[in-house]
Amino acid sequence: MLDDCAAVEQARRGDERAWRHLYEGHSDLIFRLALRTVGDREAALDIVQETYVKASRALDGYRGEASFRSWLASIALNEARTWLRRKARRREVPIESVAEPAERGIGADVAVSHAELAERALEFIQTLPEQQRDAVLLRTTEGLPYREIAESLGTSEGSVRVSYHHGMAKLREHMAATLGHETDPSG
Repeated sequence: MLDDCAAVEQARRGDERAWRHLYEGHSDLIFRLALRTVGDREAALDIVQETYVKASRALDGYRGEASFRSWLASIALNEARTWLRRKARRREVPIESVAEPAERGIGADVAVSHAELAERALEFIQTLPEQQRDAVLLRTTEGLPYREIAESLGTSEGSVRVSYHHGMAKLREHMAATLGHETDPSG
């Protein structure tokens, strides 16, 4: 089994098997990141493809200073940001929910409530400043350590920690207000 460093070197020499290893090893992460960033499944699939096209063109420029996964995530985030900017110019309204499927064993009404809350949280996360949004998404949905998030965003670990903290504080405040409004009978 190839590690990423060896696979990158072989892919640079044109080894299709090595490139396939790099794709298969990280495409799920890139898809989840794209989906949670843009909220559109088809767009996320396109972003995955575009990420790998750009990565293949820039592979010679990859120096290994960050992990390959972080480098790919950085490319994917840039592609997702580009998609969001284009979408904002077109003023489209999202039609898909990005909430995870309900867990087995809970009632349908509870599952719908959880899905609605998750969707509201993800919608609010999209309104956060870019670095806060990216830090929150990478940390909460992908479980990446601060170091890898910093590599992906091209910033310091301390900056990522601050962005994550501020983004989560805003999210908590928003969700508390949302839940408080829903449970307030005067409403």
